[in-house]
Amino acid sequence: MDKYVSSGRLKGIVAPPCSKSYAQRALAVALLANGKSVLRNMDFCNDTLSALNCIKMLGAQAERTDEHTIVVEGGLKPRGNLLSVGESGLSARLFTPIAALCGEPIVISGEGTLLYRPMDMMIQPLRALGVDVRDGGGRLPIEVCGPMKGGQIDVDGSVSSQFITGLLLSLPLAEQDTVINVNAAVSKPYLDMTIDTAERFGVAIEHNDYEQFYIAGGQSYEATEYDVEGDWSAAAMLLVAGAVAGEVAVKNISTLSKQADVAICDALVRAGAELTSESDMVSAAHRELHGFEFDATNCPDLFPALATLAAAAEGESRIKGTHRLEHKESNRAEAIRTEFGKLGIEVDLSEEDIMIIRGGAIRGGVEVDSHGDHRMAMTLAVAGLLSDGGVTIHGAESVAKSYPDFFETLQMLRDE
Repeated sequence: MDKYVSSGRLKGIVAPPCSKSYAQRALAVALLANGKSVLRNMDFCNDTLSALNCIKMLGAQAERTDEHTIVVEGGLKPRGNLLSVGESGLSARLFTPIAALCGEPIVISGEGTLLYRPMDMMIQPLRALGVDVRDGGGRLPIEVCGPMKGGQIDVDGSVSSQFITGLLLSLPLAEQDTVINVNAAVSKPYLDMTIDTAERFGVAIEHNDYEQFYIAGGQSYEATEYDVEGDWSAAAMLLVAGAVAGEVAVKNISTLSKQADVAICDALVRAGAELTSESDMVSAAHRELHGFEFDATNCPDLFPALATLAAAAEGESRIKGTHRLEHKESNRAEAIRTEFGKLGIEVDLSEEDIMIIRGGAIRGGVEVDSHGDHRMAMTLAVAGLLSDGGVTIHGAESVAKSYPDFFETLQMLRDE
């Protein structure tokens, strides 16, 4: 789908969808819990729908009682031997160890670019935990057959924390205690979210500075009522839109969130935007923006939004953490360089692990490509607001992965 975004100003208040990271974790734990859990403030983007399909296939009963509420009756009893995770990287790495709790073979498969993303970090740790694993050369599909027993394992955390999340949420149900030694853990805020979700359902996970995790076996999750907080990844894009093109207030979010992308607030302040925060609302307004430095190693999903912020700023911005971008929905560093280049913005990747963006006038009347990446589609749309003739985005339907109503929200915020 092509989407044309004209230049313009924004003003208004909007609520983002729920955090898909928290939603997927909550669905997984509700599957593993005894009894009925009530999950509120749910939105059903493609990634969350993938997680919902996974828990149903693995035995949960799930009923939507209204547009944003779902009741899940737990119970790990697979209904088949194939588990499709769609294009969700988190679902792939989260539900593989959960499937490995079962004493029957289950094949985890996916779609699209997910089939090319690395999954090799799961193979040896699962085998060390007593799981029979058949893999396709470190890619999906992967077959696992448990039950996973616990023990002591080493895990490479340098590519993604998602598999560690899957282990942390599944291993409390294993027979034995487990010690996970993690090499080079990245995205530590996402691990905090995992531990927080487990605690909400009555399970304790301990760690030593994210280098070693201690999980007692034989625990059980307790069904609970759970309100999923708003998504800071979506909020970040909306706040950047306000900072570069007007004034946007985002409600149902808190700067006290454990979500990694709350770090956008720091970047906005560094760039010179006006930022105000209340108990459940954050606002960003345009002021003269200047180049900034920012370390996005632990929040790589911010890179596309930061690219538009830097493009709108006077001078040079330096963003650290590009090594985290290769295995996203696209190679995001290259996608940012290519597409912002079409907009007349220079993106320099010559320094190791650094993206240098030189702000300037954004060229309009051009066609850009999302690379099948939801965050690229969104940030190119925000950049289009600043262009001198609008932009046409190819592959705009990719926003459905995390924020299906993004373009409608942008239109609603227009200050005509």
